[in-house]
Amino acid sequence: MLRATGSILSNRLQRWIPEPFVFAIILTLLVAGLALVFTDRGINAVVDDWYRGFWTLLEFGMQMVLILVTGYAIALSPFIAHLINRLAKLAATPGAVYVLVVVVGGLFGLVSWGWAVLTAVLARELARRVEGLDYSYLVACVYLAGQPWVGGLSSSIPLLLNTEGNFLLETGVLSEQIPIAATLGSPLNWFYIAHHFLAVPLLMWLMRPHVHSSRSMRELADPAYEEHGTVAEEAATHVLTGRSISDRLNNTIWLQLIIALAALSFVVRHFARNGFDIDLNIMIFIFLAVGLLTHGTPMRYVIAMKRACANVSGIVFQYPFYAGIMGIMMFSSLGTQIAAWMSEGATVATLPFIGLLSGAVVNFAIPSAGGEWAVIGPAFTEAATSLAATLPEEQAQAFIARVALAVAYGETSTNLLQPFFLLVILPVMGAGVRIQARDVMGYLVLPFLYIFTTSSLLVTFVPL
Repeated sequence: MLRATGSILSNRLQRWIPEPFVFAIILTLLVAGLALVFTDRGINAVVDDWYRGFWTLLEFGMQMVLILVTGYAIALSPFIAHLINRLAKLAATPGAVYVLVVVVGGLFGLVSWGWAVLTAVLARELARRVEGLDYSYLVACVYLAGQPWVGGLSSSIPLLLNTEGNFLLETGVLSEQIPIAATLGSPLNWFYIAHHFLAVPLLMWLMRPHVHSSRSMRELADPAYEEHGTVAEEAATHVLTGRSISDRLNNTIWLQLIIALAALSFVVRHFARNGFDIDLNIMIFIFLAVGLLTHGTPMRYVIAMKRACANVSGIVFQYPFYAGIMGIMMFSSLGTQIAAWMSEGATVATLPFIGLLSGAVVNFAIPSAGGEWAVIGPAFTEAATSLAATLPEEQAQAFIARVALAVAYGETSTNLLQPFFLLVILPVMGAGVRIQARDVMGYLVLPFLYIFTTSSLLVTFVPL
């Protein structure tokens, strides 16, 4: 039943889901229209808001490019390739591959959502080895595997609430920081993580396409794609005949080793000073250092990075469009109005679910947890603080933390219905393969319904 439903949804939605860029254009027009109707902004002001926002995610977009290419470059090194080969031997059937990818990807996600790149590299290697895999379904598994990130160490909203001098403290919405123990360490969050690892792999196993109807990576291969040898083999072709200073510099290990060790020394001192404080910048620096070490020479690392950069065009030009949508939501006050309208009249029993629903809806326009919280977080925090006034002190903090987590869970759930973060996966999974977002998204509808329903029950009924 689940297998048939998943296949039907995939086939039907292929005809409905456009390219991610078209999706971004439609959302831009929709949000602009809503701003014109529900705020006092005129059309010129809305266009100005769009322009102001267009540039706000440049740093984030560059971080996405770097997390992708530095992570992919690591996977192209002999040492990491060997480790992935060993891990790939754990799964010999299509069903086992889907489960392994969801579980391992979930563990990666708990460390950092940027590690979705490593999940994609693992899945791609498995697709080369195991017969009968449906490649589009495998991409869906990789994308779904990142869901637990919102309950892990890189979860934006809990980290922000625990940040000294954050904007909620500066504006007086909160009177004190909310510690990680109240959010990521809460029973609610442990239940959320557990439900992913206990149920989602089983769901994807039950939904797996029949082997006879599966389309493998080999069948989807792009005939125009040029296969390369290993990085080391390509590096050897760049060596001149006879001895040369340039070749000695290009292929020495010492220059690169010094830089890699300097980067690692900073990473060690960072964690020594700040504890296990992990963000995109430090993750990129770790990936950079590890890549430099594992490739050994500058020439090999240059070649690896050139290969890794081959498919990042979607991130480069589409992220600014989503930043523009966020700009309209922020500067027109449309996002604030939506949050205030949805939280109005809420109670202690209903506000967490309303936060979950709001996070899910607004995520279509602002697919960034931190950006979304900046827009709707103040309204929901004020509502939670007001309702918590009737609760004992410990329960009051736990309730505010619950509402914040609910927004975060809702935000990440609808990533499964829109292809924004698929742009992080497809450059790896789509290299040399004819695959589009519409081939993948249909398989994620049932997982979304399960995750959203379960999250709704958790935020509503797990005791404070």
